[in-house]
Amino acid sequence: MPTALITHDDCVLHEISPGHPESPQRISAILDQLKKQDLYDYLKHYEAPLAEPNAALSCHPQSYIDAIVSTSPTSGSVQLDADTAMNPYSLNAALRGVGAGILATDKVMSGEVDNAFCATRPPGHHAEKTHAMGFCFFGNIAIAARHAIHTHGLTRVAIVDFDVHHGNGTEDIVDGDENILFCSSFQHPFYPGAHRPNVDGQRVNVPLAGGTGSEEFRHSILDHWIPALTKFKPQMIFISAGFDAHIEDPLAGLALSDNDFIWITEQIMSVADATAEGRIVSMLEGGYSLPALARSTTAHVRELMRLS
Repeated sequence: MPTALITHDDCVLHEISPGHPESPQRISAILDQLKKQDLYDYLKHYEAPLAEPNAALSCHPQSYIDAIVSTSPTSGSVQLDADTAMNPYSLNAALRGVGAGILATDKVMSGEVDNAFCATRPPGHHAEKTHAMGFCFFGNIAIAARHAIHTHGLTRVAIVDFDVHHGNGTEDIVDGDENILFCSSFQHPFYPGAHRPNVDGQRVNVPLAGGTGSEEFRHSILDHWIPALTKFKPQMIFISAGFDAHIEDPLAGLALSDNDFIWITEQIMSVADATAEGRIVSMLEGGYSLPALARSTTAHVRELMRLS
């Protein structure tokens, strides 16, 4: 079956500020590279639907959703925190991200596609239950995972996050949810600065020192993520796919290569094949060197397509 690519032009209209690294060009860089490598036409294409704001209720309280909607400006921009701002297009872009994750889950669960990659922005894994932060408004990956549980009846889903920044928002949202195993690798100490203790069967945090390269990263995943995932036996895996642990990324200090993102995708797919009928939904998070982002994301999608 094909791999789905889900995106929308609204995701290019959101801009925090001119020259900001979480830029609209991130989407075009990825799509251009998929075309350059002759992958684009072999993907199954869907437009990300505009989710209703209340689609986020599985992960955020009504008061928070209402505050985000009411804050959306009709002109100019509004700063939500030091790193996160909205322009007049940001709300729709964020809701396209929510809609992409839900649609991807439905398409994978129906068997229409084998797996899916959502090329959407703003990202989502820093958005806590009641706080927008780190360029993020809604917990897209957690919303998609909860959709798999609440709508499709799954009882064990895993979220894996290899972004260089800890997925504190996802951690906050799914804390205490016995149906979700959350695995995160990240540079530490680094933004957002803290993580919660590991909990057997629920949370596996793998902090990595600045400068960590391929060998230590791979050993950490094999020693911590893979045993936990194998024991949990997820029925579906959701990937917070951040590519800012790349050595070329300007905002971080890990030293991964394109090949490391191929490798970790292979590891995740192996678990999914063993326990989840291959079901994977991957959603774009970070990655701010446009050339490295384009190459690494394309390598990740190529693996999802099983072309290697």
